[in-house]
Amino acid sequence: MTPQVTVGLDGSKESLAAVGWAAAEAVLREVPLRLVHVEEWPNTPEAPLPYARTLAERAESLLRKEADRARKDHPGLEVLTERARGRAAEELTAAANEADLTVLGSRGLGGVRGFIVGSVSLAVVGAARQPVVLVRAEEDHSAPEGGIVVGVDIYHPCEALLAFSFNEAARRGMPLRFLHSWTLPASYGYAAVMDPGIGEEPGDHLLGGLDDLLEPWQMRYAGVDVAAPAVMGSAAYQLVEASQTAQLVIVGRRSRKVPLGAHLGHVTHAVIHHSPAPVAVVPLT
Repeated sequence: MTPQVTVGLDGSKESLAAVGWAAAEAVLREVPLRLVHVEEWPNTPEAPLPYARTLAERAESLLRKEADRARKDHPGLEVLTERARGRAAEELTAAANEADLTVLGSRGLGGVRGFIVGSVSLAVVGAARQPVVLVRAEEDHSAPEGGIVVGVDIYHPCEALLAFSFNEAARRGMPLRFLHSWTLPASYGYAAVMDPGIGEEPGDHLLGGLDDLLEPWQMRYAGVDVAAPAVMGSAAYQLVEASQTAQLVIVGRRSRKVPLGAHLGHVTHAVIHHSPAPVAVVPLT
């Protein structure tokens, strides 16, 4: 693994936003920024040579322009450029496995509250062995106030998620808000309706477990402001709601052996499709 931030660049406004986000992250981490453009190949079986040359020239121009912009915006930042040929998902996944962090764009979906993440980004998120951040093109330039929101499951190992979250918060000087969502068992039935306070005891138990999980990290990162509410309801819904005012949302991805498709749980899948904030997906064991 090379200490660098890699970003996939295809010329779309989403990928340009990803370059801007990745450049700022590279500065925070004090590592080089690597811009990668993948030429899908085979594209057309018998592409005319002049057409292939035009594509190559456009790719070189795009990489040069964005590299110059990143250097201008962040004097002193080392920027590397790379052109690759092959299947975009495979090439970007390979690049992601070599970097500390990879940043990709997510395409917006008009006025509907959600994104078309795209098959390439989704495939990379589902397969990469290192964290991947998905960034949408900026539409609302007002500064969010929610800091960093992290979805955490206290019942499964999540050391990589906690390490990534605390490191990001420390670098950015932002507060961390960990969310662990829970629902009452079906056996509670109508008792939950008749007595809204019936869930307080299990909620307190989960909150205590979350506090125990975070305690050693809070001691290590004493300067990071941490909140850890245990909220009742759908985890996906709670995280998407919290993302509306967040500057970054962090979720985990567990390895799942499935024959086809991205290896994503339903909560992570929902968040990366509906969060307006950048979403960092951290692979877990």
